[in-house]
Amino acid sequence: MNDRRVVITGLGVISPVGTGIDAVYEALLEGRSGVRRIEAFDPAGFDSQVGGEVGKLKMGDYVPKSYRKATKVMARDIELAVAAAYEAAKDARLRTKCLVERGEDADTDRIDSTRFGANIGAGLICADLNELAAALATAAGEDGEFDIRKWGSEGMSNLTPLWLLKFLPNMLACHVTIVHDAQGSSNTITCGEASSHLAIGEAFRTISHGSADICICGGAESKLNAMGLMRQSLLRRLAVDHNDDPASACRPFDVKHSGTVISEGAGLIILEALDHAEKRGARIYGELIGFGASANVKSWSQPDPEGRAIAVAVKKALDDAEITPDEIELVIPCGTGIPSCDVSEAKGLHATLGARASEVPVAAWKGAIGNNGAGSGAIDLAAAVMAAHKGTIPRSQNVEQVDPECDLNVLKDGPTKLSPKVVLSTAYALSGRQTAALIFKPTAG
Repeated sequence: MNDRRVVITGLGVISPVGTGIDAVYEALLEGRSGVRRIEAFDPAGFDSQVGGEVGKLKMGDYVPKSYRKATKVMARDIELAVAAAYEAAKDARLRTKCLVERGEDADTDRIDSTRFGANIGAGLICADLNELAAALATAAGEDGEFDIRKWGSEGMSNLTPLWLLKFLPNMLACHVTIVHDAQGSSNTITCGEASSHLAIGEAFRTISHGSADICICGGAESKLNAMGLMRQSLLRRLAVDHNDDPASACRPFDVKHSGTVISEGAGLIILEALDHAEKRGARIYGELIGFGASANVKSWSQPDPEGRAIAVAVKKALDDAEITPDEIELVIPCGTGIPSCDVSEAKGLHATLGARASEVPVAAWKGAIGNNGAGSGAIDLAAAVMAAHKGTIPRSQNVEQVDPECDLNVLKDGPTKLSPKVVLSTAYALSGRQTAALIFKPTAG
């Protein structure tokens, strides 16, 4: 039983289909895809040459003028997180340090920064390969081979002294908390695709137990780099037969699902104690009521064929929310498009929802957005919150016929008019196998 009620008051999303929750939601409603041939680098030579790309971010639009120099030491993942944090704070009309200094403060009192926390999921940040390669080239010996002594005496001097600070996973939360003056508890979660859900769940606990009044939480990651593509390719997780038709590559739960696609993006959400939100007159999208987490002990790299970890996480979330499976009216799954993972997730849902698992509507959006790792869960959740708030649920792109092994009621035909009272969202890590589930009650818009 949670001590304080926790509500959702802000949604910030940076994704391949748009920037800002309104743009992302409209793109999903219209069935637009952000998956295309990769342009950030030359993917020729890779089996899969498609991905979800955000495009260049103008960081001066997301930070105060006094902080612009710091954007020079932001890796791509950090940029995504900082941009999404700005969108979330602005959407929630918070008077944070950033918005006040930018002259965009809302008509509410400045929040107590010591009661403002942050929990942000991060992935394995890829080093700037061009920058690193240029420095390594200066450390070659006379034979052309890498010389560790020359690296120490000359090569390292060709990297900025702050180089390492661009690639530490906790730097996402570091920059976000500094920019918005969030002085409460701050944590970084690095659990793959489950990171966002686990970060949101921890923020939920922090507020409900009275340790904070407000938290910014979610995750960000860019897998859109040569190392990210190589890693997923070697693990045989990618769809490789759609280079000539990128938009159709990722097909969650479809009978023709053959793999996922790499992507980049961020989702950050403002959670707030109900009494705090009401006092400042905040818009409330919905109430978070349940959180559950588990681990797949079957394998570190492969899903449990029976979906037991998903089932455990969902069961814990249901117990936490003090509701029954029959009360779930919409499911937002992880839905990566990897056949074994889709089947595992579906079986986990069947194990907890029973016969209703074949009936309750399911909306999976990675067909349009791709898999951006640590940010994927929060992007899904933010879109779900907006969709349920508006009463219209975007379809699941690239789903034509549901795989009989999954046997889920995947929404595949146009936007669906639906105002669910209770929504379940699940997530799982492709490596490490952490699993999480969140349950929320939307507020009608």
